[in-house]
Amino acid sequence: MNEIYTYLVLSGVLTLLLWTPYILGRVFVWGLPTFLNNYPENFPIEAPQQPLWAERAQRTHLNMVETMPAFIAVVLGASQLGNASATVLATIAMWASIFFYARIAHAAIYIAGIPFLRTPSYLVSWFAILMIALQAV
Repeated sequence: MNEIYTYLVLSGVLTLLLWTPYILGRVFVWGLPTFLNNYPENFPIEAPQQPLWAERAQRTHLNMVETMPAFIAVVLGASQLGNASATVLATIAMWASIFFYARIAHAAIYIAGIPFLRTPSYLVSWFAILMIALQAV
């Protein structure tokens, strides 16, 4: 059970940290004084152009924020059901780890702009959520 919660926490920490690249991109583009002052003048109409990698980083973070509720719900639900045997819990832990590592791969691939790998890495994480949900059935 601890391994399940470890990957749940690690996935939450990943979600929190994924904003870091695009925020750093803003600091470099806007400059620290403008960034600390909230927004550049006439923002968002005249927003300074972000580097493409920073825009992809922001979309990576938003994608993770959208995916986390389903992951949290199925992990907690499947692991807390009365019929969660040791085998079921081990299976949930395995798929939770697959989800976590797939999301790390997804973030790296998406931010780097590597073609043809972003969607498969996302689909692996999506499939992991479905497999965890199947443990509740």
